[in-house]
Amino acid sequence: MSEAGVQTVAPAGDDAALPFEVAALDVRGRAIQMGPVLNTILAGHAYPDSVSKLLGEALVLAVLLGSSLKFDGKFILQTDTDGPVDMLVVDYRTDGGMRGYARFDAEKVAAAEAEGRTEPGALLGKGVLAMTIDQGPEMSRYQGIVPLDGGTLEDAGHTYFRQSEQIPTRIRLAVAEFQSRETGELVRTWRAGGLIVQFLPKAPERIRADLPGGDAPEGMEVEAGAEDDAWVEAQSLVGTIEDHELTDPAVPAERLLFRLFHERGVRVFSPIQVVDRCSCSREKVEGLLESFSAEEIAESIEDGGIAVTCEFCGRKYAFDPDQFSGGS
Repeated sequence: MSEAGVQTVAPAGDDAALPFEVAALDVRGRAIQMGPVLNTILAGHAYPDSVSKLLGEALVLAVLLGSSLKFDGKFILQTDTDGPVDMLVVDYRTDGGMRGYARFDAEKVAAAEAEGRTEPGALLGKGVLAMTIDQGPEMSRYQGIVPLDGGTLEDAGHTYFRQSEQIPTRIRLAVAEFQSRETGELVRTWRAGGLIVQFLPKAPERIRADLPGGDAPEGMEVEAGAEDDAWVEAQSLVGTIEDHELTDPAVPAERLLFRLFHERGVRVFSPIQVVDRCSCSREKVEGLLESFSAEEIAESIEDGGIAVTCEFCGRKYAFDPDQFSGGS
């Protein structure tokens, strides 16, 4: 949209990250609503509702962060925690392909749901969130790690940008289940949405007041500096967003951005499409098995064959052990 609210690019629709800029506030960001892609990824697993919602948040966060990459590569988001959901993994590739899965203890998740403890902090517990940028085999990986200490993925995202990137950032994530009737049957679908807003003024001294100045001696409190007025306003506007606005198909990303920033003028750019695309293949699995020792091949045999299931998409691959050197 231009400052007058006139649409300048095709609507993003579902499953497309929409970059935007509010020049008057020196902020940039991306917004997204996820629908069919989210459903496809979650449908590949029999996740409890609370786990589906948590993985949905991780998928949205990975798109918001990964869609900013300007090179061919991959953004990987992974948690390692001690809670009922001890691992979330999301791969986002710069061609728009993504995949994700959750590892969880079914009994612990059921107990948490029965007690109403389904907030992200209770499901994840304590541990770390690792965010990795992979630029390909010829380049070094960059990884940022932040603690997860009973907080949300939004909280972890804020910590990452404050400590690692030194960019004032606000993130919003929401996931909701929708129900409808089609030909007399109840149909359940998942939708998710998210927004990232970052303060990027040309003058670097305008950023510093919102960022930590370094480690202070134990017991000493560091007085926070005054925040820039433009960033205060941007944060206030983002703070008005309600969860249902992020997931409601009647409030697409363009409309939400207009609601937030129309008085300041918001410009949107070409959307970045997201698709469900697992990178597994029979050739890759076969190559992995060929690297196994004879003992590892023997341990992999069940009922006379080797069966491998992709944890991300659920695709199954069957092999004859005799085709591998370790199995002959």
